[in-house]
Amino acid sequence: MTDRWWQRPLVKPQALRPGDRVAIVSTSWGGPAVFPHRYEAGKRYLTDAFGLVPVEMPHALRDADWLDRNPQARAEDIHTAFADPSIKGVIASIGGDDAIRLIPHIDLSVIADNPKVFLGYSDPTVLHFGCLKAGLRSFYGPTIMAGFAENGGMHAYAENALRKAVFDVAPIGEIEPNREGWTVEHLPWKDPENQTRRRKLTPSTGPRTLQGSGTVQGNLIGGCAEVLEMLKGSDWWPPLDYWDGAILFYETSEEVPAAAQVLRWLRNFAAQGILQRLSGIVLGRPGGQTDEAYRQEQERAVLRALEEAALTHLPVLAELDFGHTDPIATLPYGAMAEIDCALARLTILEPGVADIQG
Repeated sequence: MTDRWWQRPLVKPQALRPGDRVAIVSTSWGGPAVFPHRYEAGKRYLTDAFGLVPVEMPHALRDADWLDRNPQARAEDIHTAFADPSIKGVIASIGGDDAIRLIPHIDLSVIADNPKVFLGYSDPTVLHFGCLKAGLRSFYGPTIMAGFAENGGMHAYAENALRKAVFDVAPIGEIEPNREGWTVEHLPWKDPENQTRRRKLTPSTGPRTLQGSGTVQGNLIGGCAEVLEMLKGSDWWPPLDYWDGAILFYETSEEVPAAAQVLRWLRNFAAQGILQRLSGIVLGRPGGQTDEAYRQEQERAVLRALEEAALTHLPVLAELDFGHTDPIATLPYGAMAEIDCALARLTILEPGVADIQG
């Protein structure tokens, strides 16, 4: 490991508390300007349910086309959010597909010198890897428009998981099976009436062990598969030994990539030597698709990639609730976790945040 950035121990950010000011940043797509009613619903839930005070960064609500043309402005908002000592957390407004363009514009020392909760999923995977390099634990969880603005309000499962991850200083514990059911139903955001209409839930069978035995432990690292592909080879992609003993959490988006594509992506992880260094893998339920055959095909692709790499012993859990289905758990990057193959259980063994006064 030659880059001294990656040698930094991860700092746990201060736990959020009701009354804290949290910045809202648009790291990629300018969704708030396209669907303002959806954005306002998420901001309102953030305030009413969690008692947080949202603070919109200067460019967070700018026109989507303008934000697309100005990645440096999005980076400036991230700098502003982290540098402001009155701000205790930073939350992505929504995902997108080009946060990778922020890398040349972001000074990681601003993040390193001002540790605080950063929350989001999907395309914000890019920023999570920036936080990792800066030595900050961040959180793969809901965004303002996808999560906090869930139709009819955030699911209890997602709300409880978020509280454990970023408000509670006790060890997070088991990522409990989702008993509510899950959904990827598409209710168009352009229709404001859909905002109060609950999406239909598919019954959940809970996590399953695809292969492996016993228990293993490792630090969590991962995110959205499509975004990880953009990150590979970039300045924010971790060196090989950073993956030693890690548990990879991995999920695909609503774009529904073919199983053959997932196999090719994981072959690259093997070619880099990453798969061979892992302690285990946990798979989020694939987004955008309710078809069980599709999910099973993706699982077979994962197992084939591991078989090709002579890793048929590596523990793998599937059908966990994080990523592009709802409701979702919130996962802390870098936290020590345990896979129990017999119980098909993922447990976070430490707190996500610290109790820092002042």
